Amino acid sequence: MASFKPTKVQVYPKLGEKVTQDTLYWKNYKAPVQIKEFGAVTNIDFSPVAPHNYAVTAFTRIHIYGPFSQEPVKSFTRFKDTAYSGRFRSDGQLLVAGCEDSVVRLFDIGGKAALRMFKGHTKAVHVTDFTSDRYQILTGSDDYTCRLWDIPNATELNVYQEHTDYIRCGVTSKLNRDLFITGSYDHTVKLFDARADKSVLTMDHGQPVESLLLYPSEGLLVSAGGRYVKVWDLLKGGQPLVSLRNHHKTVTCVCLSSNGQRLLSASLDRHVKVYNTTNYKVVHSFDYAAAILSLALAPDDESIVVGMTNSILSIKHRKSSEESKGASGQQRRRPAYRVFVKGKNYVPKEGDYLVSKPVREHLAKYDKQLKKFNVSKALDTALQTWTRVKKPEVTVAVIKELDRRGTLKNALAGRDEQGLSQLLHFFIGNLVDPRFAPVLVPAAEMILDIYRSVIGQSPLVDRQLVRLQDLLEKEIDYQKDLLEVLGMLDTLFASSLPRTEAPRSGASRFNGLAQEEASSSRPQLQAT
Repeated sequence: MASFKPTKVQVYPKLGEKVTQDTLYWKNYKAPVQIKEFGAVTNIDFSPVAPHNYAVTAFTRIHIYGPFSQEPVKSFTRFKDTAYSGRFRSDGQLLVAGCEDSVVRLFDIGGKAALRMFKGHTKAVHVTDFTSDRYQILTGSDDYTCRLWDIPNATELNVYQEHTDYIRCGVTSKLNRDLFITGSYDHTVKLFDARADKSVLTMDHGQPVESLLLYPSEGLLVSAGGRYVKVWDLLKGGQPLVSLRNHHKTVTCVCLSSNGQRLLSASLDRHVKVYNTTNYKVVHSFDYAAAILSLALAPDDESIVVGMTNSILSIKHRKSSEESKGASGQQRRRPAYRVFVKGKNYVPKEGDYLVSKPVREHLAKYDKQLKKFNVSKALDTALQTWTRVKKPEVTVAVIKELDRRGTLKNALAGRDEQGLSQLLHFFIGNLVDPRFAPVLVPAAEMILDIYRSVIGQSPLVDRQLVRLQDLLEKEIDYQKDLLEVLGMLDTLFASSLPRTEAPRSGASRFNGLAQEEASSSRPQLQAT
């Protein structure tokens, strides 16, 4: 008796994302480390000096974490209300932060109490940053003003009141101490020069501005707000270069990779998008569990730190080269004992006798049912929820095997309302899939033939049959439209091809007559 052959499940090509160098680069991170903060994480800022600690602003605290620490190495808690925008100075020695109580506080990294307290705003301060000379501070507030402060004297230098709504983002120039840019909920982005009394450039973002970013060359500016990320050319008077709309909720923050070739944007839709700064196409995407409020990249992209609305701080560290190699090496199986005895290249001699052990077959559950000729139970096993949702090709392979055996009609018949509904649900979800249609269409015809007499007895089955009919009618209409488009394309391609005349012989040129005969057969016209 021949041995039972298991059902052959056809392997279909995966319809997934294309693997690129960016995919490999951005997926080379470990599982995220999650830290619970006291409130929503509104700002993350990396220190520009080694070991590149980062400040996390959440609720009434600013925690400073080391590159690989899961507990804060330093905390600043001297805030009476919610803190905002904790930023490091370029030397990593000072940190400035705004607060809901309108007071700006300056801290020494080595101390606890505030070195300076700048009072002048009348509402919450959401924007703070140091100028490039390290001796001045830029602040922006919900009182519609942005101000410059002198650190040594703790005095106010300039006040600018040109925005007509909350100022929620700002950035200072790292090349010129007098230049800074602010973004507001009045949809505008303004460039200021501390040597002038008013702004020198205004750009209309079209949405409330949530985040600003200057490229290292400072010729380009990125603004984020609403669903848009826009890039502006400052050297051409604020001319818009590109407008990106890849998120479906508000974009909250943007940042650049270490080499400046990739731009990252985070949004309330729980996604982080990675763009190529050459053509601004999305090259990768990260998913998170909650809406994202803040995002930062460590120097050399060693860590991706994300702050979310659910008070979770998520840190992904890049895998080292040894860890990447070790992960691939662990999957290799060690050679068997006989390899060490005989060697890998051992060839049996003519007189050797090979004793082989019988290989035990491990059949799937549906194959065991088929082996016992329980065709209906085999189909029920293939229609289980996990199989039909995650592995529909297995269910299709069982249907194809039953059809080959000539027992598909028996397997489909005799089902109650629940079993028939489950079967129709699978057909509705996969019938128009071009991979499965050749197998499922004949099976659907069998179902209609078998259960034609019970139509009208079950509202649930009737609704599914109507859905199946609508699905088939739409698919037929799509196929007709596609055939029309193919006909149009064939006509266009045929007309665009260069016309080449086939070479003709002398005989064919004169309808089968030789040139002399043709000329002699023509009537001669004589001049009169």
